[in-house]
Amino acid sequence: MVDKVIKTLEEYGPMTGKELQQKVQLDDFYLWKICNTHEEIITKTIGKRYLRFDIQVEGYARLSPSIVREFYSYTIVGLKKDIEKISEKIKTLNKTIIDISRDKFRLAYEVMKQIVETNENAEVLKKYVCFLIAGDVVFEMAHLEPRPESSTGKLVKGSDLDIVVVTKGLPDSLVNNIDLLIYNKKNFLLKNPSYNEEIDYVVKDISKVKEQLEFKDFKSMIASKVLYESQFLYGSYEMYEDIKEMVKEAGIPQKIAELEEKAEIDRSNARMYLLKAKVPLAEEESLKLFYTKEEKEEFF
Repeated sequence: MVDKVIKTLEEYGPMTGKELQQKVQLDDFYLWKICNTHEEIITKTIGKRYLRFDIQVEGYARLSPSIVREFYSYTIVGLKKDIEKISEKIKTLNKTIIDISRDKFRLAYEVMKQIVETNENAEVLKKYVCFLIAGDVVFEMAHLEPRPESSTGKLVKGSDLDIVVVTKGLPDSLVNNIDLLIYNKKNFLLKNPSYNEEIDYVVKDISKVKEQLEFKDFKSMIASKVLYESQFLYGSYEMYEDIKEMVKEAGIPQKIAELEEKAEIDRSNARMYLLKAKVPLAEEESLKLFYTKEEKEEFF
């Protein structure tokens, strides 16, 4: 099996973990282990690891991307003798991922802008609504790996567009109207084959934001983390600054930093364990250490 990996890399040169897996057709954990332990093989990884909350994990904190997602989508594998080719490949991969992220950001911006500017209450919305974007896009880690959208099972193009819409004292009728307009755009992007993009969004009043920043349960922890990581997309920048100040005053940056530190230690321990673990890896261990249930459905 090891010889098959070496021979493939000799024949085709450096490639991503997923490209290699598609050529050698080996168990994903076995392949990852070969690539990270064999003396002739080098792996180079790009991007950032960031905090994600997972109810299946003790303490909720884990790093994203998972070990297998990182290997498949953000890692170049090659032979030591091809170090220069590996460097070139990693530069190309990095540029591709940044371009994907920025394209998705622009799409999200254009969609929200259109929703607001074609609305008869456009000026009110620009003053009392703030659109924020979060997820892979803000870390410039977005990908195009096909994955099933949760409600329909329809395959979409990789990372979704995570959008938080914060309103400030607007009447329910206007808030419901915004929600409906975004929902309609969500369906359009999902069903239109030229897009196949998923918008994952939530609409809430700024009073709800204040309540969620108490960081008192799993849902409020997720909401707080998203607000902390999010970037301004469209609408009221003044509201955006107020939200970020609220996040700071609630001590969210420190709480996130502490949980991220714990997640980094857990990732390091998981990696060391996996490098010593026997093949095949038990399903329970795979879901705990190697990838998430959602990713298993995406990949396999």
